[in-house]
Amino acid sequence: MKINFFANIRDITKTKSIEIEYSETLREALLKISEIYGKKLRKEIFDGGNLSNRVIILVNGRHIAHLQGIDTTLNENDEISIFPVVAGG
Repeated sequence: MKINFFANIRDITKTKSIEIEYSETLREALLKISEIYGKKLRKEIFDGGNLSNRVIILVNGRHIAHLQGIDTTLNENDEISIFPVVAGG
């Protein structure tokens, strides 16, 4: 599985992307990368046991809000993209 990082998420991970072992769900994949990159990434991605409102996550280009959210089922070749929420005016 490939996970892509953007903007300040990339600043935390110090890389554009990472390949990880297969995870059955998005939650499992996010927990794996949180273990790799530590508390700072975990704080950006999670709010308690739920997904933080500071990130937007796509699986194969589809927003997880249109899938099963953080419990989206994954396949071995899926590509996950993690973006920060951008505010401005």
